[in-house]
Amino acid sequence: MPATRTFQLRHVQLARAAFAAVAALMITFSANHSAIVGLSVFSGFALVTALIHMLAAWLVAPAGWRWPYVLLAAISILTGMAGSIPAWRTTPLFFVVVIAWGALGGLVELIAGLRARRQARAGTAPAVVADGARDAILVGALGLALAVGLLCVPTTYALNYSIAEAGSFTLTGITLAVGIFGAYAAIVAVFLGIAGLSPRSRTNGSGIDTAGTAPAENEGSA
Repeated sequence: MPATRTFQLRHVQLARAAFAAVAALMITFSANHSAIVGLSVFSGFALVTALIHMLAAWLVAPAGWRWPYVLLAAISILTGMAGSIPAWRTTPLFFVVVIAWGALGGLVELIAGLRARRQARAGTAPAVVADGARDAILVGALGLALAVGLLCVPTTYALNYSIAEAGSFTLTGITLAVGIFGAYAAIVAVFLGIAGLSPRSRTNGSGIDTAGTAPAENEGSA
């Protein structure tokens, strides 16, 4: 029997969940929701996520199913690098970069998830692909929702308000946008954390489902 992979789909999901949680916490506990802070958190999150996708393409994805991870890694690298340049960290760039990342990455993940679910129902998808189909669909949809949510926020929005005994404040578009990204990261962290801790199908070392052929030998290999 082939050796069980030491880096599996659950590890990809848990790693993504962990770094999404870090991004959410950094934004939540930051009093400054400016473009500088938002892009600093986003760029770090995107670049680490790209590394996870590259490892997944190399160590987890079976042949024919590496393209989603490769595309997601490329999108995250490009947008993460754009947000990592201090001189470029402006409000318009935050909207452009995060919207592009959410829309492109969400679309790739949604398409991959729908294709995986279709093949899983036909019984032709490797177990590791079938296991991640629903998660990819939901995370992809969340990415698209992030893009749509940011598109609905005017970059020049500003609302002046005051709180008794606290003073006057201004709620700006970038404050809302950074908060929306933080909420997205928190939701993804919870969802992928639960998904990563959920039971998996029995697979052999190549990720092909063998639950119907040799249950005794493959029990608990996922």
